Amino acid sequence: MSTDNDNILFGNGDELPSNQSGNAHIQDVVTIGRRQVLAGGAALGALTFLGATLPGAVQAAEQTAARSKGLPFKRRSRLPFPAVPVSRADGISVPPGYSATTFIPWGTPITGRYPAFLEDASNTAEDQAQQTGMHHDGMHFFPINAKLGGHQSDHGLLVLNHEYIDAPLLHPNGPTVVDGKRTVVDEVRKEINAHGVSVVEIRRGVRGDWSVLPSARNRRITGATPMRIEGPAKGHELLKTRYSPSGTSTRGTLNNCANGFTPWGTYLTCEENWAGYFASRDEELPRELSRYGIRNASRYAWETIAGDEFQRFDATRNGEDARADYRNEPNTFGWIVEIDPFDPDAMPVKRTALGRFAHEGLVFAPVKSGRPLVCYSGDDSQNEYIYKYVSRDRYRPQRGDGRLLDDGTLYVARFNADGSGDWLALDIDDPAFQQACVAAGVRFADQGEVLINTRLAADIAGATRMDRPEWGAVHPDNGDVYFTLTNNSARRDADAANPRSPNPYGHIIRWREDSRDYAGTRFRWNIYLLAGPQNDSRGPAGQLLDEHSIMASPDGLWFDDEGRLWIQTDMSGSQLGSGPFGNNQMLVSDPKTGETKRFLVGPLGAEVTGITATPDFRTLFVNIQHPGEGSGPNNYTSGWPDGLGRRPRSATVIISRDDGKRLM
Repeated sequence: MSTDNDNILFGNGDELPSNQSGNAHIQDVVTIGRRQVLAGGAALGALTFLGATLPGAVQAAEQTAARSKGLPFKRRSRLPFPAVPVSRADGISVPPGYSATTFIPWGTPITGRYPAFLEDASNTAEDQAQQTGMHHDGMHFFPINAKLGGHQSDHGLLVLNHEYIDAPLLHPNGPTVVDGKRTVVDEVRKEINAHGVSVVEIRRGVRGDWSVLPSARNRRITGATPMRIEGPAKGHELLKTRYSPSGTSTRGTLNNCANGFTPWGTYLTCEENWAGYFASRDEELPRELSRYGIRNASRYAWETIAGDEFQRFDATRNGEDARADYRNEPNTFGWIVEIDPFDPDAMPVKRTALGRFAHEGLVFAPVKSGRPLVCYSGDDSQNEYIYKYVSRDRYRPQRGDGRLLDDGTLYVARFNADGSGDWLALDIDDPAFQQACVAAGVRFADQGEVLINTRLAADIAGATRMDRPEWGAVHPDNGDVYFTLTNNSARRDADAANPRSPNPYGHIIRWREDSRDYAGTRFRWNIYLLAGPQNDSRGPAGQLLDEHSIMASPDGLWFDDEGRLWIQTDMSGSQLGSGPFGNNQMLVSDPKTGETKRFLVGPLGAEVTGITATPDFRTLFVNIQHPGEGSGPNNYTSGWPDGLGRRPRSATVIISRDDGKRLM
């Protein structure tokens, strides 16, 4: 792991908690119903809340039906593979009959001059802007005919995020720092270019092998790419900078973690732990900076080098007004960015109606013509919140576009101890929110200011503080929404929705909306799974997890088209280095039966994150991030994927069955 000094300048990207509100914590809520949740099994209270039937009861009913017909009963598992054992090997483990192939690792040439990756990391900043970035994360596969409503599976665009960088690996001898300041311009530019998003056109050959195509669609979006700002905060006084005196544009997207994709075929990248890229030397910070954890030193010290392209990371008030400096530059980050992968000339757009916080990802409720568009996003930090957006206008196929994400209502979740939940509007015209602001003694000038201060607005509304809400997924059959709550070592008081205090292992929560169009303000919730070792866990059917299913720090989450839930883990520190869990992994869980199995184990030090599939479900794409985390120049703790003694690189892994059939 990184040293303390490395974590100041070149750390792992996790931000310090900044929620000082007195709002109820999810663990407080769970505590009230803790006996029911733990004694009866995690699924018991949950499934009762949802009006569903326990997996055991389903099996009993099936057995009775079989006996009445004089037939033997044998349920067919929807997880037809042997569980992969826990491992600390420096490689990828998948079940027999499956293969895992490395694809587009960091530095793969995809555009421009197609510069080859240099093993000594001596590629320039210009090279890096034409290669895949570092630390792959969320991604999506777009069939090449998606804009026409097609589902082609052997040709498409793979779009993926690059969350952050390991500066010691990005340069031949690590970053150059003199007296705490950066001194080499090209190093800093390279770091900025290693962030962002890659759009890669790919094709599957007749033998099942995938390749990158030289294509005009191939594109890098980086931490320096010009972006447009839309929605209620467009042109706001708090978004005006020296670069954009009108407050309508900005440069770059950073710390892109999970993702989403729209019904009209665009990609959504989510800005997560962006606050650490900025610094301010002001003694008193405005609320739009302090509530997000801006400090007097940044993670990579980009602001310490001369030039406007770098000084924008210095949020200190040193000009006559906001148009003379970059005091408002941090306010142009923390948004969800829409990218059209099929149009390389289209400018990315930051959609401010979706709120400003540490977005992990964005998932949509089932989309139907004539209904509002509904989507969900978690704020990935300790004690932060889960949000929902409902568009004002209704979705119409062939006519829907990004404007649906510019005008609507943003809500934040309150989880009640009785298994009910409320969506609280963060709307300056909503009477309940107005009353809450008066009671708190807080004033917002307009809706744009509410959204720029989303966290503060959620504090005021009375949302439930959660255990690091990360990825979400929506069940394709019934619309139930699942979210991972990765862990929370800082929790001191438990509640119904966050039942551990502290919560070192994490859990998965789910809810069902009361309204058929998902746009209402009431829901019912439960805990789907409590992660942990065999003696401190609960599976979906109320059972203890076993050696085939133990896990910790669930993070990535995704449903395949048949309703199997894929769970990815992000352990770190001692939890990853020792104990019963082994390396980070990916498991599959069947909500119908509660059966859960480990499908993949990653290499040393790596996070398993990002998942998408071709429509025919013959190819699964999974990302492996920061193998050998904490490695430095010539001191590699992992040799994946290129071999022992070589610089570790994040990469995508292609998983397929050896017989070429559907994965399951």
